[in-house]
Amino acid sequence: MPLAFESLSHGKIAFGFFNIETDMILLNDYFLFAEDFCRYISEAVEKGKDAYQAAWEVYRIESENIGNLMGAIHGTDLGGFIGEVYKIFPFPERMENFKQNPEGFRTRSLIEEMIKTYGKQMTIPFVANLKDDKITIGGYVFRRPSFRSLIQYIWVGGMPRWKDEIRPPYVMMMKKKIEASENSLFEGLLLS
Repeated sequence: MPLAFESLSHGKIAFGFFNIETDMILLNDYFLFAEDFCRYISEAVEKGKDAYQAAWEVYRIESENIGNLMGAIHGTDLGGFIGEVYKIFPFPERMENFKQNPEGFRTRSLIEEMIKTYGKQMTIPFVANLKDDKITIGGYVFRRPSFRSLIQYIWVGGMPRWKDEIRPPYVMMMKKKIEASENSLFEGLLLS
């Protein structure tokens, strides 16, 4: 489930997985796959120490087309993109089955086709300016601790955590790169 994270630009915003059978994550109104997020972070790890810029490919969905997460979970409101996902992958009947599927990346082609109906693919800037201690993802600006919390969220598998504590290979690769990095943005970031 997405959680609230503190941004400098918009106050508390939602970030995270919204369905356990897909590895798509949301950042308020941006949607991208966790695999891509981890690749973008891994690329940032290998780049400049004080400043870094890149382009991230995401989908943006207007708020009226996103859907109602709580309504979708309870099966009472299956409108919008999130509702469409829950029609195919409903919330598990038993709470002990509420775990993030480490093979959620296998649903990517299906989810990509669905999101094209609701959102627009676009390129957003990622800017890490460590002299100002600001990290920008599209229109959202974070301080270093909040940005690092986004990475930690993906590492643990969000609120339900990864099923059987098994992480996808792309998450493990991100961890490996962060641990080997001398980039001050990631220095001291513990993923354990």
